[in-house]
Amino acid sequence: MKTVLITGASGGIGRAIVKKFVQNGYTVIAQYNKNKTELKKLIEELERENLGGAVYPVTADFTDLNSIDKMFEDIFSKYKKIDAVVNNAGVGLYKLITETTEQDWDKVFNVNIKSIYYLVNKVLPSMIDNKSGKIVNVSSMWGIAGASMEVAYSASKSALIGYTKALAKELAPSGINVNCVCPGVIDTEMNARFSKEEVDVLIEETPLNRLGTPNDVAELIYFLCSDSSSFITGQTISCDGGFI
Repeated sequence: MKTVLITGASGGIGRAIVKKFVQNGYTVIAQYNKNKTELKKLIEELERENLGGAVYPVTADFTDLNSIDKMFEDIFSKYKKIDAVVNNAGVGLYKLITETTEQDWDKVFNVNIKSIYYLVNKVLPSMIDNKSGKIVNVSSMWGIAGASMEVAYSASKSALIGYTKALAKELAPSGINVNCVCPGVIDTEMNARFSKEEVDVLIEETPLNRLGTPNDVAELIYFLCSDSSSFITGQTISCDGGFI
């Protein structure tokens, strides 16, 4: 049974990713920070369905590297290696750049890029030893196009795209695939701040004329972690209904 570490597992997209991997027989190490209740509900649902995989929840605060260290102490006490990593955890920030504080900026970059660099370096030794591994980073369409009033968020997600491309070249000789997924407007709690009128405008601007679903993103991520994507690495793939 293969093992995948999924961060941000308690959010809307995260829960869909967890479910997809469990359905395909994976052991899922599911990281959460504060939203334990939603993840617990999902685990109970998956246990009732008896899909074949399993979920092991772990907690970490990605603004604190010591917290990530403790998470890996927990993980490595149970699992010898991790076959795939899905870096889905992230934070947004909706502010004018002139109102964005240094603390705001640091928090966004610490969670959206620094924690990923730190986490991936924890799992790489075993992947390199095994000459096998899949890493999928979840960026955003704003990492490609940029968004007004989301400068820190857009910049951090753009940095993640650059990190993905460079890391893919560095790890390719070790048989490790690294790719990036850029979701568009997905129907999750993160976008609940939009009014109905704003959502209608976003749908109108999306060529496929709908919001994305968490499962749309989960299907793409699972493909990039499967054997079917063995010749795909260093790619940035949009899942945005043609928005960008």
